[in-house]
Amino acid sequence: MAEEKATAHRLAGYSDAVFAVIVTIMVLELKAPDVAAFSALLPLWPTAISYVVSYLFIAVIWINHHHLMRLAGPPTLGFMWTNFLHLFLVSLLPFATSWVARTGLASAPVVFYAGLFVCIDIAYNLFERQVLADAERVAERTRRLARRRSLAALAIFAMAGLVAFVAPRVGFGLVCAGLVLHLRPDIAR
Repeated sequence: MAEEKATAHRLAGYSDAVFAVIVTIMVLELKAPDVAAFSALLPLWPTAISYVVSYLFIAVIWINHHHLMRLAGPPTLGFMWTNFLHLFLVSLLPFATSWVARTGLASAPVVFYAGLFVCIDIAYNLFERQVLADAERVAERTRRLARRRSLAALAIFAMAGLVAFVAPRVGFGLVCAGLVLHLRPDIAR
């Protein structure tokens, strides 16, 4: 039993380290302007907004991941692979953020960004389902609410990707709206 708990803690610790590296890589992409004037910051608004949204997304993912790991039992091989898939997809976020920023919220990068959110959310849904299926102290109502919330967020991210083909800024706004659904991991309280 102690070894199983240690394995779960190791998996959580590893995941925390990956999240820290992802945030570090993302901040390293931020480039200061060459001009020493506040007006030089204005053209950087796509960078600023995409960075803020991506940072918030990583924070939301980490908080929800942390919340679920507290409920997780001994990790199975499938559970560990799902966690690695989830982390891999999150690790692509600095690339997508950079592309969105450098192109000023152009259509193709925002479609890719929203599609990445869809993929991350699918992996999170698998992760969440595995944890909640084995968590004995989670009420059925909580499981149902979590499932509905996860499916609603997934639908919003998918809609954001489709909308971004014709209205990338609206698609980006929908991505932001989808994030709101995951702000509180303890949805039943």
